[in-house]
Amino acid sequence: MKLFGPLYDRVLSWSRHPKAPWYLGGISFAESSFFPIPPDVMLAPMALARPDRWFRLAMITTLTSVAGGLFGYLIGWTAMDAVLPWIERMGYGAKLASAREWFDQWGFWAVFLAGFSPIPYKAFTVTAGGLGMALLPFTIASFIGRGGRFFLVAFLMARFGPAAEAKLKPAIEWLGWGTVVALVVVYLLLR
Repeated sequence: MKLFGPLYDRVLSWSRHPKAPWYLGGISFAESSFFPIPPDVMLAPMALARPDRWFRLAMITTLTSVAGGLFGYLIGWTAMDAVLPWIERMGYGAKLASAREWFDQWGFWAVFLAGFSPIPYKAFTVTAGGLGMALLPFTIASFIGRGGRFFLVAFLMARFGPAAEAKLKPAIEWLGWGTVVALVVVYLLLR
């Protein structure tokens, strides 16, 4: 069953759309506070499609992601008690508890690591607000963590993506299904 090849082609075509930077900014903002899909999914093919714009795309992603993180912080700061049942219903209760533990131990570094890594950043933005983390260190950690991640992704795709695309395209189905299997295995192991 071919699923990932056509999806890959479609995302690449979307990444060339004139309004693609707006979509990228919207996804980046939303992902930092409530949306489950990371902006890398759109940033990578956009940098691949337009390598000459990698810096601009990374900057858009970083700025809108940090703005979304500040929105998540605001949600946590103003409505943590009201939002907590929704967070638990969405399946992020355990991640929120982990974020609280990280904040107790690491503070600034927790936000930085969550911003750079595949850990759900939104759990940390809401928790930072709910726990009353100082806004300036939160913002600085977000800029460094998110910026580091998005600039790295965009640069690597712009620099090495076009050459790698010819090799990647024939293997996309295997890579896609392999990723699905790996995620299922990790989920089962962590459960």
